[in-house]
Amino acid sequence: MFDALRHFLGDLAGVGEADHFAVDDYRVAAAALLVSIVNIDGVVEESERAALHDVLKTRFGLDERQTAELIEAGRNREAEAVDIYAYTSVLKRSLDAAGRAEMVEMMWEIVFADGAAHELEDNVVWRAAELLGVSTRERVDLKRRIAARPRPVGAVEG
Repeated sequence: MFDALRHFLGDLAGVGEADHFAVDDYRVAAAALLVSIVNIDGVVEESERAALHDVLKTRFGLDERQTAELIEAGRNREAEAVDIYAYTSVLKRSLDAAGRAEMVEMMWEIVFADGAAHELEDNVVWRAAELLGVSTRERVDLKRRIAARPRPVGAVEG
């Protein structure tokens, strides 16, 4: 009985049974933005899936179950969104300047997970950074720093 009541109240609050993150949780917006980066070039590599999992788990201090729930919530949010403004507006309201720069860094980590920055990925990061209020200089510096990291075995150089 209490479980049914908890689920009912969760549904009213915008928290589903398989999604324990509130609809307006900035972590869901971050996950949705990263999912859109993974999907943008039409090819989802295993390295990108792994990077998405690792970035979210590490940056938000989640366990395996929470990470899987956040990725699912992000996928659902991304599927419903018309454009990236749906995520960046939440992130801009929720994060300070350092947090917004960290979000851009997370995007670059996903972009370079397969070893190369696709033109579409680069464009999405540029647009998201602009919407987040991260300067061009900082965006490019973050890109260079992430691009200089050692690549996973089998990754394409680009």
